[in-house]
Amino acid sequence: MKKSLLIIIVLVVVTPLFMWNCCRIEPGNGQIAVLMRKTGKMLPPENVIALEKGQRGIQLDVLGEGRYFRNPYTWDWKIMPVTEVPAGKFAVLVRKYGKDLEAGRIIAETPEYKGIIPEVLGTGRHRINPYAYEVRIFDDIKILPGNVGVVTNLTGNDIFTGKTNDFKCQDGFLVSKDRKGVVNEILKEGTHRLNPFIYNVIAVNTQSQRHEFAGDDAISFLTMDGFTVSLEGTVEFNVIAEEAPRLVQAVGDMEDILNKIILPSVHGFARIEGSKKGATEFIVGESRRLFQEELEKFLRENCRKWGIEINSVLIRDIIVPQDIAGIIRKRELAQQEARKYSQEIQRARSEAELARQKMLADQNLKKIAAETEKMAAIIKAKQEGQEAEIAAQTQLKVAEVEYRTAEAKAKASILAAEAQKRVIAEKNRSEAEVMLRSIEAYGTGENYVNAMLYRKMMPNIRSIIYNGAGQGTFGLPIAGAKQEKGGDK
Repeated sequence: MKKSLLIIIVLVVVTPLFMWNCCRIEPGNGQIAVLMRKTGKMLPPENVIALEKGQRGIQLDVLGEGRYFRNPYTWDWKIMPVTEVPAGKFAVLVRKYGKDLEAGRIIAETPEYKGIIPEVLGTGRHRINPYAYEVRIFDDIKILPGNVGVVTNLTGNDIFTGKTNDFKCQDGFLVSKDRKGVVNEILKEGTHRLNPFIYNVIAVNTQSQRHEFAGDDAISFLTMDGFTVSLEGTVEFNVIAEEAPRLVQAVGDMEDILNKIILPSVHGFARIEGSKKGATEFIVGESRRLFQEELEKFLRENCRKWGIEINSVLIRDIIVPQDIAGIIRKRELAQQEARKYSQEIQRARSEAELARQKMLADQNLKKIAAETEKMAAIIKAKQEGQEAEIAAQTQLKVAEVEYRTAEAKAKASILAAEAQKRVIAEKNRSEAEVMLRSIEAYGTGENYVNAMLYRKMMPNIRSIIYNGAGQGTFGLPIAGAKQEKGGDK
């Protein structure tokens, strides 16, 4: 009983210590653990990695950061650093296990083959088994502004892989993406990560380039009269971005472009066209300017075919033999002096003509002023006459209006008088008719008069004195009237 208890105590104490010290696998920060199995099925002679479960040997999978426990009698392990790809770089993996590649191939496109893996690893930490893969670090491919990248496929279909060349969609010797050779497409500016075992990238500068041909590089040729003439100048050019692949494939780099296309074109044109002119034509006259224009035109047309754009061509100096240059310069100076004197004579003539024109202009101004003043006086007199005539016509029209007004007023007065006359006559006639009827009513005119007299007098009479003779009173017809006694007299 005591022995069993002792064994249990020993197991309780010893087992944790054994697990912690002998079975513990604890990769730290930035580390991995590569496992190696000690027991199990033997690996085939050609294999270095245990790809199947239960096989002894180096295991493909690794343990990352953390804590693990494995039986030390079955497993062995090794702590190793992780694969770290620094900034600005990328990694290419080479698989060490698998079947050998077919003849002519270097890329392991499937996991069953050993060799270069086409995919690349970017910046950062990667848990890569160093026994299964070889890691190769490369710098990022940077295409700077003003440049393009020309890509060459190092792998792909070709005549050696059983694929015949297809020239239907090719420009020169450029190929499609699935074939070996220079690809027709370019890389734009930026950062690219292409597997250098599959692609080769050449940066081509598409900015304006300048080359001076002077001194030992000056262009020399013989003129028509046998003199040697040298040209010194500058040519500016740039590579057309879209044509960079064809240009690089057919010609080469920038130095090749200059030495194989541009300079030979300049030399060839100068020798052919320069031999058609005499030496003096390159010193005086328009020949120098025309020669430069024709050279620039020729270079533009010829280089454009290769994908090169000529920006400018400048002939800075044309060097001719001194034995004829001095004579030509003296003749040129004499001609310049003659032109100078001719210009002075012409200027004196121009000044005299200007003075004459100025005098004529002054005379014309005075004549124009006098004629203007005369015309102003005539216009003023005409205006005053027209104003007087208009005033007289206005007064005449006013008098005619006043006359017609007076005549109308007179006619109105006559018509009013005649109307009044007719009214008065009608009134008199009416009154005469009334009086005649009244007289007829009274019998005689005398009776009528007496009646009118009585009508006027009766309202104011208070008493009447009469005699009894009955002769009337004051001629009034009071005949036979009797008064009662005690009445008024």
